[in-house]
Amino acid sequence: MTPTLILFIFIAYTFLLFAITFITARRANHQSFYIGNKASPWYVVAYGMIGASLSGVTFMSVPGWVGETQFSYMMVAFGYFFGYVVIALVLLPLYYRLKLTSIYGYLEQRFGFWSYKTGAGFFILSRVLGASLRMFLVINVLQIFVFDAWNIPFWVNVLIFIALIIIYTLKGGIRTIIWTDTLQTTFMLLAVVLSVFFISRELGEPVQKLIRNLFDSEMSRIVITDWDHPRHFIKQFFSGMFITITMTGLDQEMMQKNLSIRHLKDAQKNMFTFSTINLVVVFMFLVLGAFLVFFARAESINVAMTDDLFPTIAFKYLSPAAGVVFLIGLISAAFPSADGALTSLTTSFSIDFLNLEKKTGMDNARKTRIRYTVHFSFAVIFFICILVFRQMNDRAIIDKLFTIAGYTYGPLLGLYTFGLFTKRSVNDRLTPWIAIISPVICYFLNVFSEELFNGYQFGFEMLLVNGFLTFMGLLIFSKNESRTVAEA
Repeated sequence: MTPTLILFIFIAYTFLLFAITFITARRANHQSFYIGNKASPWYVVAYGMIGASLSGVTFMSVPGWVGETQFSYMMVAFGYFFGYVVIALVLLPLYYRLKLTSIYGYLEQRFGFWSYKTGAGFFILSRVLGASLRMFLVINVLQIFVFDAWNIPFWVNVLIFIALIIIYTLKGGIRTIIWTDTLQTTFMLLAVVLSVFFISRELGEPVQKLIRNLFDSEMSRIVITDWDHPRHFIKQFFSGMFITITMTGLDQEMMQKNLSIRHLKDAQKNMFTFSTINLVVVFMFLVLGAFLVFFARAESINVAMTDDLFPTIAFKYLSPAAGVVFLIGLISAAFPSADGALTSLTTSFSIDFLNLEKKTGMDNARKTRIRYTVHFSFAVIFFICILVFRQMNDRAIIDKLFTIAGYTYGPLLGLYTFGLFTKRSVNDRLTPWIAIISPVICYFLNVFSEELFNGYQFGFEMLLVNGFLTFMGLLIFSKNESRTVAEA
């Protein structure tokens, strides 16, 4: 594929998104931006959430990772399923009962001002870093295969990508994203299926035979039983479960889409449907990864980073049609995570820190100007973070993403667990310190784990350790005075 063709596809796809934006953003207001006027069809949200939850990280990192980790990631996906069940049965009823726009309002009612700001602050930190990593993955591919050929600097590429995200999310917010995510999920899944068939054709083997070869090989191993291994199946399962609870159930971006559905029962239908489909989709990505490994071995292809395997094969070894399919799939996987992150960050900061919802005396025009300023500000932060990640691209992005989640979502897990499963009151002013100290302790435990724990290596379960330390810190400084949400 030529750089010109790649760029043309990118522009054409972007114009399609803008067309949807024009239709959905008409007569949009603050409630449209924040919660889609509570009018989103649950089945549309369920389908669109597939693209939003998987993102460009899954599209490239998970298939590229199969050569190193086999199918062990499937245990994480099984954990995801049960995490979604917890969200549907425990967290969604809470959020709907309290009629929340920002889910961190629960922490203010349950604990107090400082706990509320701590929870919202950790979400902002988590989402900024996670979304920046996801965007970097896609932008880096465009840089290697398009912009480098024209000697265009990386920062210009980043600026263009972020500008496009700003344009189509600025007005419509969640009401627009619900529908653009649906389009993008369709293209992403289509890209996976077609890529499997393209690789099969190039290898001259039917898909059925390659699948049999896969299950006859070591690559299909799902369960790792070595307890000291960071991907032991029990660690993977519970890590996946709690990663979902935190990165979806305690995450404003993902819950904002659910809260745009009018009724709780419909939101729960959305979650159960999405969680079931997600298992199938993850398995599809792993099968694609195995096919990529088969092709790389047949053609003696070596890449410096596992994330580079899919784009290298798609652009350099398969037909131009396969390259087109890959590019559309990648873009389709990238935009949902970027647009949702920018919208949710704007929502959280506007409501949790600027209190725009509570300023009834402020006219709507001024609120809109403030919201636009926040929107642009987070876009600038994304720009800076992506440039920083460019300097430290040394391992699979999905590995980095879950590592970051372990440190930044752990305090949220501890806060919500304490609030939901105890009736004790915390020392509200100490909450920010507890939430900061817990990840610091986790970092040192991770660095020295082999010396301290007889060769044990932490994997994604660091999230659980972090949440536990936060919970214990809150417990130590808590009081036996009952403070429930109803009393707050």
